[in-house]
Amino acid sequence: MSEMSVTLDIRLKRANKVYHEGEVLAGVILLVCKEAMQHHGISLSMEGLVNLQLSSKSVGVFEAFYNSVKPIQLISSNIEVAKAGKIPGGKTEIPFEFPLNTKGNKVLYETYHGVFVNIQYTLRCDMKRSLLAKDLSRNCEFIVHCQPQKAKVVPTPVKFTITPDTLQNTRERSLLPKFLVRGHLDATNCVISQPLTGEVVVENSDVPIKSIELQLVRVETCGCAEGYARDATEIQNIQIAEGDVCHGLPIPIYMVFPRLFTCPTLETTNFKVEFEVNVVLVLHDDHLITENFPLKLCRI
Repeated sequence: MSEMSVTLDIRLKRANKVYHEGEVLAGVILLVCKEAMQHHGISLSMEGLVNLQLSSKSVGVFEAFYNSVKPIQLISSNIEVAKAGKIPGGKTEIPFEFPLNTKGNKVLYETYHGVFVNIQYTLRCDMKRSLLAKDLSRNCEFIVHCQPQKAKVVPTPVKFTITPDTLQNTRERSLLPKFLVRGHLDATNCVISQPLTGEVVVENSDVPIKSIELQLVRVETCGCAEGYARDATEIQNIQIAEGDVCHGLPIPIYMVFPRLFTCPTLETTNFKVEFEVNVVLVLHDDHLITENFPLKLCRI
């Protein structure tokens, strides 16, 4: 018995698939089949989950964690799109509207794809069929942005100076070459949709500089009252200067926050998502000198 070929797809009206709480996800379920076919009902379900994972260094350290790293459900609802019946051959579009509303006091956190914290929202369409034909299902991720904050973000520039004396975590300070690097970030409380900007100036250096880089870091914390596992991992690394740059020349700092891999800074009882940026000087012998800045990201 040959299975009747049928394809099922979910098409959202919004091309960028970005929605806010209280809005309606509108779109169509697209069915394409060669000949008419029977089905036992078509349903749509919406789910939002926070998945927490423990890094290998934390597993086994805290027994209590195994309970606190269960997925956290943010939203879960279901609607019937079509009652059991027949679908004609060819292309069929079934429109749907699905409100994005939470139950109780649940908060819809912003979509975020991290390493140890993942916040994801999906629509799933299921089509039930007779015993002989396989049920069909299709998933589609949509993106949730949190409501922008009303308050204005006043950028406060942060100045920095890097010399051998300002460095922490150095064993042999006397063996370090002499250098002086100054600069500033225009703000560390950043609007997520705008670039991180600033400048850096190499005033002088006894040894040649190989490269200057900007490193964006996610700091993810999972845990509970018994303890927390905090992990910092790199999101992206951008080179802003190559080779032994001119001394006294301002070099622009410019970094766009990547979609999905960043979100507004988030702090909840079970997990935290925070961000930092490192200004990294690579000396000729691959010696790394790093200046770290915690960032606070928000959406306005």
